[in-house]
Amino acid sequence: MAKPRIEPPYHPIIFVPGYAGTEAIVRETAATPYMGFNEGATKIRQRWTGESVRHVFESPLVRLMKEYGYLDAYRHGAEVAPGTGASVPPRSIFVYRIYDEVEATGERREIEAYAGGLGDRILAIRDLVCGDDAAARQAFRVHLVAHSMGGLICRTLLQNPHAASEEARDLVEKVFTYGTPHNGIDLAVLGNVPGFFSFNNADNFNRGRMAEYLDLPADPPRVDTLNGRFDPGRFFCLVGTDDRDYQGAAGLARRLVGPMSDGLVRITNAVVEGSPRAFVHRSHSGHFGMVNSEEGYQNLVRFLFGDCRIDGVLKVSSLSLPPAVQRALDGGRAVRASYHFESVVRTRGATWDLHRRTVGESSAIFRTYDDLFPTTGGEVRHPYLFSIFLSSACRVKTRRASLGFSVDLGILVPEYEVDGTPRMDDHHDGAYLYRDKINIEVTFSDGWSLRYGFDSKSPNRAPRALARPVAQMGDTVAFAIPIRQGTRPGIEAELELHLGHWNAPSTGPGGENEWAG
Repeated sequence: MAKPRIEPPYHPIIFVPGYAGTEAIVRETAATPYMGFNEGATKIRQRWTGESVRHVFESPLVRLMKEYGYLDAYRHGAEVAPGTGASVPPRSIFVYRIYDEVEATGERREIEAYAGGLGDRILAIRDLVCGDDAAARQAFRVHLVAHSMGGLICRTLLQNPHAASEEARDLVEKVFTYGTPHNGIDLAVLGNVPGFFSFNNADNFNRGRMAEYLDLPADPPRVDTLNGRFDPGRFFCLVGTDDRDYQGAAGLARRLVGPMSDGLVRITNAVVEGSPRAFVHRSHSGHFGMVNSEEGYQNLVRFLFGDCRIDGVLKVSSLSLPPAVQRALDGGRAVRASYHFESVVRTRGATWDLHRRTVGESSAIFRTYDDLFPTTGGEVRHPYLFSIFLSSACRVKTRRASLGFSVDLGILVPEYEVDGTPRMDDHHDGAYLYRDKINIEVTFSDGWSLRYGFDSKSPNRAPRALARPVAQMGDTVAFAIPIRQGTRPGIEAELELHLGHWNAPSTGPGGENEWAG
């Protein structure tokens, strides 16, 4: 029996490049075939022998070609065009070359026009892949992969009904963005990029202008919502946390934007509301940029092609105070405290982080005591730690049939204030209220099961301790792992892991699509 032409989830990929701020960058971008999707990087790593070796990351383009059988859409020095009788396989990569026209005419179009052009490109690619095959046209979808402003072009396509056709929007399967300013760009002195910064369309990052092209209500406080126009669960946001290595505008950008950013986009502005996201210690672009990184690529292919989605939330039930601070609180004095939550997620056998948020890299989650235990009936702000996708296609050689990963969880001791005065007795900066690495193995056989172990008790192993299922909604099951530090100060919490199939349901470990992390 012949294979179908369309084999989900391996749909055509369209790469949408980011903002080119100057004419020189426009010329440089237009002169390259892939507009940044082909850039790679090398990184020095130390092996167990102590020897330093160079790790070569060949670029997402090359890796998709070598590992997943994708091809680019160039033939004989030109991009394959519809209407010529040519065809391309479903596993093809296209570049939406928005700067060719700018280089030729010197004129930039508004972002709505680029979104309309992207819609036209999607329909043209369907013709190239499917021709007049009705079954293939019915199954046809595309993945959009975008850097920086390219993600806003994708959102305009999906959210603004006047920018592109409904037919084109309905063909978008998933969207993956690298460092997109989904809530605009904020500068340390000026705040949000002013609307009058219209030179070379820099006002594209002003929230008032963004509300226009994203078809949102005027003057919103935030513009990081898909507004019900696209499922946020199919929209992944990769967030960079390395501001120091961004060299845009000769280093001026990172000085204007400041820390807790990728050097251009603040981490609080780089996600879409309700979307899965991962944080990586990479800058906005360049040699240390997130597009040119193993971390970025591994998140990309797992989101596009993976078998399983796992979300981690820390639900804190109690936080005890140091005895002296507790006595002050019991005596009616005003006590304030805040907490930093760190999380690093690695898959079994990997030498890179799939997700990373730490205090030292200015990316940890911050919560006050009132956020966790509101006294006025407000909503509890449980720390949402991570979203990860795992894939049998990314398996590491192992004899185990389970899916394996680890969560390095740290909760830093806060600085306590009593009556507005920091209490520094017995305080050591950088000390942890809780810190341990949790090793996790997941299996699926007529349902999910999850076992775990702590490095403090069984290093690098997940013994037979089974996590307790606490809820189920459809295919997704929530498991709870107890997190306890019984000293004072201490914590009682549960790491709640939500597990569900991603893409087509897998046969699970031991079956045809055997998982191995």
